[in-house]
Amino acid sequence: MSGFKVLIDTNIVIGLEDTKPVQASLAELARLSSQHGVGLFVEGANYDDVQRDRDVARRVVTLSKLEKFQRLRGLPPAPEQELVQRFGPIKDANDRSDVRLLTAVDVKAVDFLVTQDGGLHRRAERAGLGASVLTIEDALDWLRQTFQEKPVSLPYVLERKAYEIDTRDPIFVSLRADYHGFDEWFDKCRGQHRDCWVLEVSSGIAGLVVRKDETFAEAGTIHSGPKILKVCTFKVRDEFRGEKFGELLLKQILWFAQRNAYDLVYLTVYPKHALLIDLLKYYGFETTIEKPTGEQLMEKSIAREVLPTPAGDIFDFDRAYYPRFYDGPTVRKFCVPIRPDYHRRLFPEIAFLAELPLFPNERFGPLLNHRQERTPGNTIRKVYLCRANIARLRPSALLLFYMSKDEAYGASQTITTLGIVEQVIDVTTTEDLIRLTAKRSVFSAAELHGWDASSTSPVKMIDFLLVGHLEAAIPLKTLVQLGILKQAPQSITELKSDGYEQLRPYLRLDFA
Repeated sequence: MSGFKVLIDTNIVIGLEDTKPVQASLAELARLSSQHGVGLFVEGANYDDVQRDRDVARRVVTLSKLEKFQRLRGLPPAPEQELVQRFGPIKDANDRSDVRLLTAVDVKAVDFLVTQDGGLHRRAERAGLGASVLTIEDALDWLRQTFQEKPVSLPYVLERKAYEIDTRDPIFVSLRADYHGFDEWFDKCRGQHRDCWVLEVSSGIAGLVVRKDETFAEAGTIHSGPKILKVCTFKVRDEFRGEKFGELLLKQILWFAQRNAYDLVYLTVYPKHALLIDLLKYYGFETTIEKPTGEQLMEKSIAREVLPTPAGDIFDFDRAYYPRFYDGPTVRKFCVPIRPDYHRRLFPEIAFLAELPLFPNERFGPLLNHRQERTPGNTIRKVYLCRANIARLRPSALLLFYMSKDEAYGASQTITTLGIVEQVIDVTTTEDLIRLTAKRSVFSAAELHGWDASSTSPVKMIDFLLVGHLEAAIPLKTLVQLGILKQAPQSITELKSDGYEQLRPYLRLDFA
């Protein structure tokens, strides 16, 4: 028995126990939880949700379904003023139920809450509980990463023309359901040889982006620009949503737009896709137009000129301008050593062996057709663990990842990758380490247990955003010659301001 406890939201309970065919991800959640001794719980708030159903017959059936799960006993009530301060406004009974579910996580009665409710996820982020509130896909990924070996490889994002794509693939079933006339529209895309990005897994399509270049007159957007990228279709197949493929496709879109000098990226999305909307907003998209059909038009301007100096929080500034970032004198810079095996798992897009050309065309790009493990290599938001005794790491600090020596890897002893610190936490228990890294960790449960986190020997967890990989990695020899390092770094090392300024011309990322 693992001892982990998972609280599930009412709609998920109904989905698991409904008389209709069970969604594959829900069935897998129940199966893996049972297999690995993870307890699935409901709370009184679930019952309150059901009691508000005016359909008496359906209410009786749903209550009987709840009885199949373990039930948390009553939690001590907290003053409403404290709850509002911690979790946000409580306007009605639904809000009160949401807060009760979050309280169960907050007091550690359960380790995780699983919900597809975007509003609950936002409340959790506000209260600092975001790492403990998972979607079904996040929960599946955590279960697989923690309890199962997963040496899985897959192709990278592949360029395809629309006419190359087989519309009999299962991903098109939900696209047809969401968009009336989809087949007729996609036939036009085929005829126009529209460009697409496709994620293929076992010869099937796990994710799809259809894109199109537009002028401002065609786009009808609020923000202007002579070069606009329209994301016509952004879809991840339901069975693969826990693999962070949505984040991977968004990374592809934003890096492509930045490096090809677009002025604007936009797409339309329905409000029901709340989690996608939250993901887009996190990286600087904003809703500019609400259409009569209910769709929201979301836009992100791509900065091509010199960035302004941040007026407020620098990390929020970096998110808004992602993948660009502020690296002025107020931002600290650190060289971060990382073992090659973990480098490969964390940054699989540039993993390659020494027998391959070291820097083909002085770029990593041609290597992007190599295969990778899945999560967390797909993510933009990543986790680095260490025991470095350093207290100066703060949000917005710049991380320069240095691959430690291993002759099997072509990029051994080089700076390869840039990241931005999101937050730093000293973790003092293995349970917290597993919980806090659940969405983005490269480590299995056994590996995390091996860290033996304790109050006397905490593990430093560094959440960071992946900015990009250098066109040409910077070898240790160059770093020593420039006086930036004296030798290969053994732990996180802060760079002096003049040292970073010397290094800056070598940090080529295809944008200023």
